[in-house]
Amino acid sequence: MTNTYNFALPLVQAAQAQKHVTVNEALARMDAIAQMRLIDIGVPSPPAAIDGAAYGVGISATGDWAGQDGNVAIYSNGAWVFLTPKSGWKAWNETTGVALLHDGTEWRSDALAVLPSGAATFCRIAETVQVIGAETTSNTGVIIPNNAIVYGVTARVEAAITGTGILSWSLGVSGSLNRYGSGLGLGQNSYAHGLTGTPLAYYGDTALVLTPDAGSFTGGTVRLAVHFFELGRPRSV
Repeated sequence: MTNTYNFALPLVQAAQAQKHVTVNEALARMDAIAQMRLIDIGVPSPPAAIDGAAYGVGISATGDWAGQDGNVAIYSNGAWVFLTPKSGWKAWNETTGVALLHDGTEWRSDALAVLPSGAATFCRIAETVQVIGAETTSNTGVIIPNNAIVYGVTARVEAAITGTGILSWSLGVSGSLNRYGSGLGLGQNSYAHGLTGTPLAYYGDTALVLTPDAGSFTGGTVRLAVHFFELGRPRSV
């Protein structure tokens, strides 16, 4: 055995010369893998990198990454080294800011549980910043995706909401304008913490709607976050 089972760390061999080379290589790999942070995944060609930088190699990889599709590329001592991720490995995507879990075939974002078949349960957050204009209601456009099970929506007023004759506002969706809050504050750092009484499935792409209690909006900025589950089907065969 010349490498460890899980992380393929190189082992010092009996009577090996320059043992420090092997030890340093193992330490460099461990530094990249423990609490793994991938700068991004699905990257098709090697970028300029610093020692310790790690990437998830994309398909049809080129250059120094040719033939390494799906592997983790780590820049170590001025060269690329590669590891094949195993089912259950976890990482953080620095570009998207989401957690990754490997199912033995690919990295899955925001997965709570995955199976080798590809079936998975995802816990996600979709966020948007809504700039309110001079309008009677403010519609975010699509933020709740089709086939999402929403268990709540939160919000934070980042710039005070203004309007003609309004004292508060409501947060909801078309057909249920106060589903995620009513009587909400207008001032900066006012917030909404709207729980869905029973987790609700949405069977179509859906927008959030901000509605004044009276009159109309003239301005303001609100950061909105939808908290939801999604289901991943097994892969086609």
